[in-house]
Amino acid sequence: MNNKVKFEQYADMLRDWSTRMNLVAPSTLNDIENRHFADSAQLADILPKDVSIIDLGSGAGFPGVVLAILGWNVTCIESIGKKASFLSTLKQELNLPNLTIFHGRVEDYVRHLPAKSNDFVFTARAFAPLIKILDYTAPTNYRLFLLKGREIEAEVATAKKKYKFDYELTPSKTGDGFIISIQKHR
Repeated sequence: MNNKVKFEQYADMLRDWSTRMNLVAPSTLNDIENRHFADSAQLADILPKDVSIIDLGSGAGFPGVVLAILGWNVTCIESIGKKASFLSTLKQELNLPNLTIFHGRVEDYVRHLPAKSNDFVFTARAFAPLIKILDYTAPTNYRLFLLKGREIEAEVATAKKKYKFDYELTPSKTGDGFIISIQKHR
């Protein structure tokens, strides 16, 4: 099954499952390709090719499942059982052996990771404020690639009160938000 077919099937499954649970805002179901797929896929332009991705609070699979379809090894972390079931069904239906689903809390998963590694990066979209993401990922020194909204400068200012980190902002290609890349945080 090629990627185009996988994305079409993903969109169909998202519409179907959204009738039974809150996966994405109902208003976005008419524009899944741009609002969710293209928004998530823009990370592919800046992510290193040789890393494994740990997607925090994956929800409906954004950006994690999109990046798995595009070829990365991805672990999606989701604490809500219904959403984890949706992700597991996507993995099976879309035949994504490079996708792992962890049903549990982010802090429980992160606690078992090596403290330093260039082999892993964190991603997230619509998950938590930046300071909370840094709290979760503090036991590691992995790079972060986060899809954030237009209030990112305020989130950075708040996070800088507690953490030291270098970052780069890239304007979103699909909306008025940003991708924030954090290379070193302590």
